[in-house]
Amino acid sequence: MSDTQSAIRIPVNEDKPKLFVFVLLENFTMLSFASAVECLRIANRMAGRDLYDWRLIGEGGTYVSCSAGAQFTLDGDLDELRREDTLVICSGIDVQAATTKKLLGWLRREARKGMMVGGLCTAAFTLAKAGLLDGKKATIHWENQDSFTEEFEDVTLTKSVFVVDGNRMTTAGGTSSIDLMLKLIADDQGEEMANSVADQLIYSSIRTDQDTQRLSVPTRIGVRHPKLSQVIQMMERNIEEPISPSTLAKDVGMSTRQLERLFRRYLNRSPKRYYMELRLQKARNLLMQTDMSVINVALACGFASPSHFSKCYRAHYDTTPYRERGSHAARLSI
Repeated sequence: MSDTQSAIRIPVNEDKPKLFVFVLLENFTMLSFASAVECLRIANRMAGRDLYDWRLIGEGGTYVSCSAGAQFTLDGDLDELRREDTLVICSGIDVQAATTKKLLGWLRREARKGMMVGGLCTAAFTLAKAGLLDGKKATIHWENQDSFTEEFEDVTLTKSVFVVDGNRMTTAGGTSSIDLMLKLIADDQGEEMANSVADQLIYSSIRTDQDTQRLSVPTRIGVRHPKLSQVIQMMERNIEEPISPSTLAKDVGMSTRQLERLFRRYLNRSPKRYYMELRLQKARNLLMQTDMSVINVALACGFASPSHFSKCYRAHYDTTPYRERGSHAARLSI
């Protein structure tokens, strides 16, 4: 045993390991799942005994494929769990298709026992669909935030990398599973153990639930101009009711012409064009991830008429909203 391992003092008891039950949905994200399991495995190694155990289950109880194509053998079907178990749903792309009626019914029954229930990556959708996040704070991968907000009004959605609200846990995907698991390990075994697990993972910057998942506007667009960042943030917050370039310029203390020059210089497009691209990007997310009608998608993205929306969408994506929706539905049915 290394010096690091021997320095960690674990209370000696004969309790059974804490069990995490991972429910793997079809096309789940392997990185989110593997990051969570590796934290538990390393905690066991550092402690020199089994602090944690885990099972992999899923609908059908045989095997399931992740979004990278690899197949995982399951330990069982959607079986009855114990109240002291921690239930974690793992999902990824096409979470709507993977969230079946059978899964939702089982999830509601098990959650009534009062156990901790978590969702990794896009699995906040599954928890919300089951009604388990009503009145709670939650997070989900940034790509799914627009559709989630439209569908689940009773959930307070944040941009945090992870959220723990009572006995509900959600993460934004990717490596955010590590941050959540390190918090749970710290709560169970102390900060020293959590830090040792992070060291083993070469994870040098542990994030908290106060950290946001997306890069700041300056980092994302590669431009560090404070007024440009302010305007883009205002645009992102006002998609349904777009603000005119003149009002945006006035709000940051410049003329419309100055704002035009700023966008041309740094982003090689006009403010109006950049705003349109943001709105169309949200529209595409809603078309691909929700069952909202094309008319309602248009309204949610600030278009007064479906015809104008369709014209703008075709010009940008070289297809119509209706064809986009139809092609996505066809892919899901294959």
